[in-house]
Amino acid sequence: MIAQKSEYQKEPESLLQSPSKLYKPCTRFPFTSASDKSSAFVNTRVDWKETPEAHIFKANLPGLKKEEVKVQVEEGRVLQISGEKSREQEEKNDKWHWIERSSGKFLRRFRLPENAKMDQVKASMKNGVLTVTVPKEEEKKPAEAKAVEISG
Repeated sequence: MIAQKSEYQKEPESLLQSPSKLYKPCTRFPFTSASDKSSAFVNTRVDWKETPEAHIFKANLPGLKKEEVKVQVEEGRVLQISGEKSREQEEKNDKWHWIERSSGKFLRRFRLPENAKMDQVKASMKNGVLTVTVPKEEEKKPAEAKAVEISG
């Protein structure tokens, strides 16, 4: 098998004339460009931890106000977190050089376990972090065996 040379191995002097061939910072990863129709914001990441008292969800939603976020409890013990961050309005004479802040809609759903108290869900937003707390039912301790006296 003959190994083929890359364009960089074939013409190293061309890199000196056009270094952009070698170094393309942030080309579509991990950020999106202004022309992208989808956005990294769509993939909002959510942490879910369980404590002895509750299930706690945290989502980083920088730049969003609490009025732009919706937390819903759906049938079947489903917690839904959704919202939308609008793109900044472009002025006619503006020239953008780089856009890394994302915009777009997001929607995340989580099926909660049987021990979730769905009627007591609370949500708060502070410094761009949404925290949703779902209390848990107390664990039912197995009944202790009770001695039954045998008559007769």
